[in-house]
Amino acid sequence: MLAMRWMEVPMKKASAKMRLLPTIAMVLGCVISALVVANGGAAAGGASVFSPDKGRLVIQLNGETIGSEQFELTQTGNNWLAKGTTELKVPGTTPATSVSGTLMLQPDGAPISYEWTSRADKTNGAHVVFSNGTAKITLQMQGARPFEQDLSFNVPVIAILDNNLYHQYALLAKLYDWSKRGAQTFPVLIPQDLTPGTISVEATGPQTVDGKAYEGLRVTTADLEVMVLLDSNHRLMRLEVPSAKVSVVRQ
Repeated sequence: MLAMRWMEVPMKKASAKMRLLPTIAMVLGCVISALVVANGGAAAGGASVFSPDKGRLVIQLNGETIGSEQFELTQTGNNWLAKGTTELKVPGTTPATSVSGTLMLQPDGAPISYEWTSRADKTNGAHVVFSNGTAKITLQMQGARPFEQDLSFNVPVIAILDNNLYHQYALLAKLYDWSKRGAQTFPVLIPQDLTPGTISVEATGPQTVDGKAYEGLRVTTADLEVMVLLDSNHRLMRLEVPSAKVSVVRQ
């Protein structure tokens, strides 16, 4: 990881800090983090909070395209599989970066397993298995021996937002309890950082951007605000980080 960090969030029960929105971090010479969601919107009666989705997200900095992400959410048996791959190339920097993530979820949003791979000048990755509120992580860094670590949470439904994988905000929107609305707090794991933490999520009502109407969802940390913009079915359509001049737009 590069030394420069443009935004950091103090983590509970961890000496490291959570870093959000990996794309921008790459731009500024740092690594950013993303989320997967926890207990807020678990469906009643065993029904799933998810529905199939597939699309492409274009990542922009100051209006200039610097990358894209292909993602898909599908049902497999009783569970759900969220897969995404992001390709980034910031002008004036080398090498290009590719990040892939595969997340298996229970119908209520509780994670079952997660795998990520990051390729730039080196290839790194990890496998995470979730059981009884514990994340068992096996990290494989190129040129190093595998590293294992267990992280414990008080609940089985844990939000997982990983570096440069923006489709995971779509999962967050599905897990948010829209019937209750208001500010909801989610436990979060950032697998690439081996860091647990919390985020606050709150519906903001109708929003208009570039002449288009959306349903707004504000995600906040100690020092960062992200606006997630959704369609009427609460599908991710756009993501804005005004302080960093970053937009992620669905095509």
